[in-house]
Amino acid sequence: MMLVIILLLPGAGLQAQDEGASPEEPPAQEEAASPELPATPASPAASDAADRADDGLFFADVLVRGQPVFQVGSLANLSASERAQTINRRIGGLLSQSQPLDNVTVQVDSDRQIAVLTVNNRVLMTVTQQDATDFDTTVEALAQQWADRLNEVLDQPNLAIDVLQRLQGTARQLVDDTIILLPSLVGAILLVGLTWIIAKGVRRVGLLWAEQTEGDRGTEILIGRLCYGGVWVLGSVVALGVLGLDFATLLGTLGLTSVAIGFSLKDVLSNYISGVILLAARPFRISDQVVIGNFEGTVVQIQLRATTMRTYDGRLVYIPNQQVFQSSVVNNTDSPVRRSAVMVGIDYDADISAARQVIMKAVTPVKGVEPEPPPLILVQKLAASTVNLEVWFWVNSRRQSFLQVTSEVSQAIKEGLQSAGIEMPTEIYTLSFRQGAIDTISAIVTEGEGKQEA
Repeated sequence: MMLVIILLLPGAGLQAQDEGASPEEPPAQEEAASPELPATPASPAASDAADRADDGLFFADVLVRGQPVFQVGSLANLSASERAQTINRRIGGLLSQSQPLDNVTVQVDSDRQIAVLTVNNRVLMTVTQQDATDFDTTVEALAQQWADRLNEVLDQPNLAIDVLQRLQGTARQLVDDTIILLPSLVGAILLVGLTWIIAKGVRRVGLLWAEQTEGDRGTEILIGRLCYGGVWVLGSVVALGVLGLDFATLLGTLGLTSVAIGFSLKDVLSNYISGVILLAARPFRISDQVVIGNFEGTVVQIQLRATTMRTYDGRLVYIPNQQVFQSSVVNNTDSPVRRSAVMVGIDYDADISAARQVIMKAVTPVKGVEPEPPPLILVQKLAASTVNLEVWFWVNSRRQSFLQVTSEVSQAIKEGLQSAGIEMPTEIYTLSFRQGAIDTISAIVTEGEGKQEA
């Protein structure tokens, strides 16, 4: 047993000294050229023992762009992990260069039983007899196998690995930038929180002031939103300044951005601007009954982008503020009372003054008719068979009261005139016939009577 160890020691020492060197270099230069080379000779048994003592691993992965290519074992006093790290560092250095990579070449030194893998005249690693023994092959075959594997991976990098590396690099850069900007980031976050608190307070104060001075819900909403938005704009600009953004650059960017946004979001911005004008001008308020274009109903909500209306048949309509701003708006409930009218026709032989008294007596007691201004009865038209009287009276401006009271007034007028004996004739039409037409009609009638007698 001792004799075997003595015979193996010289060979192991020779292999360790040759590790990492090219065949053309002298032994003294080989140690400086390859970090894989151990400082003192050692036996494979000693190498395994040292490897287990260092990291507990007998083999370590050689990586290309994060992808495992093959494994290498330990050497005399160089663990597998340290050896793999050295090789990986060399491969990473080659990949970081802009110049293209040549194929991995194998240089075999049969006398010393080693092989050297080189790329672009740079040594990547050495393959020793110990490696060949570990993988149960020859030095030449193992070196060529590893060289082919490296060429395959270097020529065609794995897409997933490449994407993963880029993501890792980006994430690492983001983490580094975050650490550097951490004080500014914390300051900006605190400033945003402070802006939110101040904005809510300013909006509350604006709403209270509007309630005391304006008394209109739409104006209160406008003032509150303008105050809230103004504080947020100011706070955002200051927060960006804390993050290091130049105010001149910010203003220039906002100028160019506003032009681009103005063209692309012209209709949207027009709706918002129209909403601000409507809330400021107040042509109508919430719960007013209005006519806007083809829509008539009760205003439910006034927002910066659209006005919401509920029609009298229960439908909900969202009208863009630009359309509201450009349309004619009829506000039926701007005044608390509204005039209504009923048309009635009486016979030409009837006494108009008596008919007026009857109508006035019928209209006045109807519930919902305002006493002031009093009802007004006008002779509106002298028609072909009737004298048309128009009755004006004032009622509550809400649509339900308006329609109901108008209906009751019409019924009261009709019943009052009938009770007073004043006729309300329908339209009378006079038909004129030529003599030829009269003779033809008479002949037809005579012929019909003769047939009936027969």
